[in-house]
Amino acid sequence: MKTRVANKFREIVSGSPDGRPDWVKLIAHGEGPGLFGPGSAVWQVHGTVATLVGGIRALLLQAAHPAALTGVSQHSRYESDPLGRLAGTSRWLTITTFGSTEAIAKEAARVNAMHGHVQGEFTSKSGEVKSYRAADPRYLLWVHCAFTDSFLTAHQTFGYPIVEGADAYVREWSKSATGLGLTSAPQSVAELKAAMDDFQANDLATSAATAEVVKFILKPPLGLPALMFYLVLAKTAISTLTPAQRKILGLKSVNKGWRWLCAVLLKLLSLALGKESPSQEVARERIARTVNP
Repeated sequence: MKTRVANKFREIVSGSPDGRPDWVKLIAHGEGPGLFGPGSAVWQVHGTVATLVGGIRALLLQAAHPAALTGVSQHSRYESDPLGRLAGTSRWLTITTFGSTEAIAKEAARVNAMHGHVQGEFTSKSGEVKSYRAADPRYLLWVHCAFTDSFLTAHQTFGYPIVEGADAYVREWSKSATGLGLTSAPQSVAELKAAMDDFQANDLATSAATAEVVKFILKPPLGLPALMFYLVLAKTAISTLTPAQRKILGLKSVNKGWRWLCAVLLKLLSLALGKESPSQEVARERIARTVNP
């Protein structure tokens, strides 16, 4: 039973029952610790099951930006293959966190090539029709901030420690955006909050596709047991959003009691999955092989 639960979870987030999809092999390639390494704040934050809540929260937050939402609805496979989109997001996050600098560069090139095709028009918060490109600095900054804020919030919600502190995580993770063309990512929690407040005041708004995209994020095509587990994750993610963010997304306030239930389920899942993910294990093997041969 424990193995079945672990394998089903790994298949949902990575597309592979053993948690080792083809792209995990990229993490084994190259030399050295990559951008971060085992002692980093990024490894601490991205190495826990709290990332499940953070990932859902990040997808919801992205949908609060009209340009990001339009890009998803017009260019993403979220409707025909929402789990495939989740696996694609997991691929970028995992390789960037645990891969070598060579692997990260290849993954950034892949994402940049995809971004090159994502462009069009959207209706802004002010009602103006504007053009967007996924590679625009403002767009990149929003996606980066949504991810950073969400994974940090989820990590802290469950009381997981960051030895170096939250500022260290924000500063370190800013390196992940450089390969995608963003050079102005926040360097501290204060800068992250300021950026989020700026987006809230000037960019975030409800659009015609908001309800549809949010519906797909909150109810992916899963079997009943997996869907019930996902519901707990989603409810917890919603509980960590601000009232203003929930209003834009058309979401009601959620009882914080969901967090207690989620903490219990994540603890059980952690026991089923083991201390570290296959990606972390592969990364440690690469580092040991190339740093101390």
